[in-house]
Amino acid sequence: MPKNSKVVKRELDDEVIESVKDLLSNEDSSDDAFKKSELMVDDQEEKDVDVEEGSDVEDERPAWNSKLQYILAQVGFSVGLGNVWRFPYLCQKNGGGAYLVPYLILLLIIGIPLFFLELAVGQRIRRGSIGVWNYISPKLGGIGFASCVVCFFVALYYNVIIGWSLFYFSQSFQHPLPWDQCPLVKNASYTFVEPECEKSSATTYYWYREALNISSSLSESGGLNWKMTICLLAAWVMVCLAMIKGIQSSGKIMYFSSLFPYVVLLCFLIRGLLLNGSVDGIRHMFTPKLEIMLEPKVWREAATQVFFALGLGFGGVIAFSSYNKRDNNCHFDAVLVSFINFFTSVLATLVVFAVLGFKANIINEKCVTQNSEKILKLLKMGNLSQDMIPHHINFSSITAEDYNLVYDIIQKVKEEQFDSLGLKSCQIEDELDKAVQGTGLAFIAFTEAMTHFPASPFWSVMFFLMLVNLGLGSMFGTIEGIITPIVDTFKVRKEILTVICCLVAFFIGLIFVQRSGNYFVTMFDDYSATLPLLIVVILENIAVIRIYGIDKFMEDLKDMLGFSPSQYYYYMWKYVSPFVLLCLLVASIVQMGLSPPGYNAWIEDTAMEEFHSYPTWGMIVCISLMVLAILPVPIVFLVRRCNLIDDTSGSLASVSYKRGRIIKEPVNLEGDNTSLIHGKSPSEVPSPNFGKNIYRKQTGSPTLDTAPNGRYGIGYLMADMPDMPESDL
Repeated sequence: MPKNSKVVKRELDDEVIESVKDLLSNEDSSDDAFKKSELMVDDQEEKDVDVEEGSDVEDERPAWNSKLQYILAQVGFSVGLGNVWRFPYLCQKNGGGAYLVPYLILLLIIGIPLFFLELAVGQRIRRGSIGVWNYISPKLGGIGFASCVVCFFVALYYNVIIGWSLFYFSQSFQHPLPWDQCPLVKNASYTFVEPECEKSSATTYYWYREALNISSSLSESGGLNWKMTICLLAAWVMVCLAMIKGIQSSGKIMYFSSLFPYVVLLCFLIRGLLLNGSVDGIRHMFTPKLEIMLEPKVWREAATQVFFALGLGFGGVIAFSSYNKRDNNCHFDAVLVSFINFFTSVLATLVVFAVLGFKANIINEKCVTQNSEKILKLLKMGNLSQDMIPHHINFSSITAEDYNLVYDIIQKVKEEQFDSLGLKSCQIEDELDKAVQGTGLAFIAFTEAMTHFPASPFWSVMFFLMLVNLGLGSMFGTIEGIITPIVDTFKVRKEILTVICCLVAFFIGLIFVQRSGNYFVTMFDDYSATLPLLIVVILENIAVIRIYGIDKFMEDLKDMLGFSPSQYYYYMWKYVSPFVLLCLLVASIVQMGLSPPGYNAWIEDTAMEEFHSYPTWGMIVCISLMVLAILPVPIVFLVRRCNLIDDTSGSLASVSYKRGRIIKEPVNLEGDNTSLIHGKSPSEVPSPNFGKNIYRKQTGSPTLDTAPNGRYGIGYLMADMPDMPESDL
């Protein structure tokens, strides 16, 4: 009981409904029911009180066990597979080390400010994405629903990638690795190498034929791939078990799933640096090509990578931060997690190109050996003169430098006949310039390099276990972006919702584990998230800065942090970030319009990828994905604008009776819907003047009488208190 609470005796009257304020001053200390049900209102100074909708005075919202657990959760969500197989590709493609300059600039302009914004609103309002934007403006509640839809779309195919990693992980416990050599085909007369494998490579063949058993087009389903179906089921079981208790269960797993990838990356970096050719790969990676920096495409791709690397717009950032205390320094968290994400990308890039440098060196040595043998044959046949070969050259142990010297001499002397000789230039740079990303990097290029490692099964196990953990960390945040808003909004049990969500996602996800499933993964990856998330984040920025008000938001931050944030954020949020986001949206739409919609199909006969355009029904699916993801925004706006749903939650506060306490639930008043984020306590919120009026409920009436101001007067039914069940009234 607060020190200033008063307790007086009075007899119970007939059915009476009073305001919360009247009730708290008329507690009957002699009544048995009231002895068991103490009415409490804690002072804000005494306890961190959650006065949001549906929460107890003693703040029963789950909380992180420690700050470290929370940071690891945010790092696990933001650091994902894209850091390992997307960032190195973009770095190589867009100027090597020079790419880091636009990336860092855009990280400071849109990355950290928008990440800080999402952390702040989640921590202040302590709700998921739906509740946060409902509080700021009910008309913008569709932003939260759109985030949930995008999260669901992404979770559908993202967990398929975890399933692929689980399959490779399970196949890594054997020596030699199953993708080390091409399989042999036996018939009655002789044995020969599988033609599809011979035309490509052992790792490429294993990926497309053994793992995916891929069909030749999107329209050719081919039935379910049962190996991948089982792996997908295992992936969803892991996610469900980890998320079933919310952050109480997933938070503990974060200690392993977030930290283990760094252990593996460091081990791979140390091992990679000891390999022959690794320095060539790293040198090639970070040799800046400054002229490429001036191309608009580089800045667009850097902005896109910053945007998705931090998980902006998904709702996972807001959901995780909503479990923090309001005085947590979310500015420090935003800067820390953003730079951890950046340095993880750089670390992964070092690892990838150290290993790819080693792989390129092996391929280059084979190239030198094969072409040296060709030169020897040409010398014996008399097509080349021995006089043009330098005396110090020994073809039995020729180096790459010596071969390139001989190659240049022959090219100059036999300029007209050179093409007919069939010699190739063996340059490590040519091999490193072959840009590889995504599944091509993880399941083909990297796996091929690991077959040359000593103790290759060990490194394969470590690598694919790292991919599983990176994927799970991101999946936890993605699923939290779905579960938390729905639980906060519709008051359903988290355990039941989690199980239902995972089951539904698994059955829908079966389209990704049919033989044509890889093409659907490409479709969802290209069209389900990019444009919808950009629109969501632009609307988030507008909602906070324009509708709620940037000045009030800055005051809220000062109240939460204990200090005024830099004016840098004021100008970024108000001017720079919205402008950059709009430019990125326009550039993405233009890029999508200029790029023919299609996918790369694997052709078994040629053992090569071939670009196919989407069929008509495929284009309809692509457009539907984008429309469905953003559709909740206009629907909720129109429903709220036109009052199509009778919302009876417009009262000052609702009262719940639960476990011996009064639970105050301030309701979103459309006329003053920003007071909670502004840090006002319930007593400070402008409210209808109920005074000491008591509104009596008519016998048998299912609804409350209307208060003088046109809103419902909410009170407490006291007539039959002893028999009242412990549930919301």
